[in-house]
Amino acid sequence: MTLRITTLAERPDLADTLWDMPNSWPEFMLNDPIAGLYYGHATSDFADYVLVAVDDEAPGTLVARACTVPFARPGGDLPDDGWDAVVRWGGATRRRGGVPDAISALEITIREDLQGGGLSSLMLAAMRDNAAKLGFTELLAPVRPNQKHLEPRTPMAEYAFRTREDGLPYDAWLRVHVRAGGKIVKVAPRSMVVPGTLAEWRAWTGLPFDRSGPVEVPKALAPVHVDLDQDHAVYVEPNVWISHPL
Repeated sequence: MTLRITTLAERPDLADTLWDMPNSWPEFMLNDPIAGLYYGHATSDFADYVLVAVDDEAPGTLVARACTVPFARPGGDLPDDGWDAVVRWGGATRRRGGVPDAISALEITIREDLQGGGLSSLMLAAMRDNAAKLGFTELLAPVRPNQKHLEPRTPMAEYAFRTREDGLPYDAWLRVHVRAGGKIVKVAPRSMVVPGTLAEWRAWTGLPFDRSGPVEVPKALAPVHVDLDQDHAVYVEPNVWISHPL
């Protein structure tokens, strides 16, 4: 494979198929109600902040994408509602015509059949380079550790700072960020919140959702909170804030 990574602004022909690439995101992750503030405008207003990777040996074949969002950052510490916060801030900055002074990663998605081949590291490097090219001095990232779903009941505050003997993070995706120059800052305990009726959650997961209390869902980083009497379930995903100085 000969990989070429550009911004979507440089490859507008890929806009119509940007979301069609086969991927491994679980269905419930696609139902965060905040997400539309960004993804509804990604191919138009944020095209300079979306990276696309194509295989030059198969022209026009998308193999990976990476999304970032620029925003005017309020003062204070990085927010506990990490992913949702930067999407809201990005949407507000865009609507108000504000001048962004910060940028955050939102996702890196690799075509499902190519996962595990090192493309994520290449996309992260390209994301850092693009942020620097756009004039930012730091890339923020509310990171979703990719092995945390194997331990949904382990507190993220414990998991995020677990290290190996060499001092690098225990989690493979956190290691990629640290090796690229990122620094773990803190946990975002409610980075993404996905509410739904029990019927919606059954459709998203294929699980019965027939009892109240915490329910472990495949690929979720923490249990889903279920209330049969109120006919709803809520997933609160913790992430890990990482800062990449550029």
